[in-house]
Amino acid sequence: MTDQANAQTLGQGLVENIVPRTVMRFPSANVRGATILKPVAGMLSWLQDVRKLEVYDGTGWSTVTAGTSAWKTITPAADIYTHNGNSQGTFQYRLVNLFGELGLMFRGGLNVSYPTPNGVLPGGGRLNQAVLPVEARPASLRTVVVPCSDVNSTRITLKLDITKDGILNLVGTDSNSKPPWVGFNGVFTSL
Repeated sequence: MTDQANAQTLGQGLVENIVPRTVMRFPSANVRGATILKPVAGMLSWLQDVRKLEVYDGTGWSTVTAGTSAWKTITPAADIYTHNGNSQGTFQYRLVNLFGELGLMFRGGLNVSYPTPNGVLPGGGRLNQAVLPVEARPASLRTVVVPCSDVNSTRITLKLDITKDGILNLVGTDSNSKPPWVGFNGVFTSL
């Protein structure tokens, strides 16, 4: 080697080549944006505030995964609903990441008793006492199909509307369709 040794150049060369190949940690996306001015495809970063691993795909940051998302119990809005419908467990939700897109997943079941013979549910069929937190709300209305008992019902599915305000509404009951339970296992929607 004919060049004079330069520790600063050596250190800078190591950092510039290693950093894009490691998982960088940042308190938020704003801090990351202020720190990495020219990201390159393949860079990985962990965002602590939202607990997400993201990769730069050459055009933008895309979620690879989200941190552990515990199941959260949904408190029923009315006393006509009780947990463990059809022995399916407690009605719960959690945030999940599927192919880089955040979604909402449900599990469990609710027993339903009907206060009137016409099958109309109070509160427009509202299921949750407290609205879902902001991070668990869809950008617009989401409608999914949920299974229900065929006992006392002319149908075997009902509709679950998930509003952008975080309200869960059960739709489809009437005087001929008053199923005693509704299930939510495996019900999933994108946010």
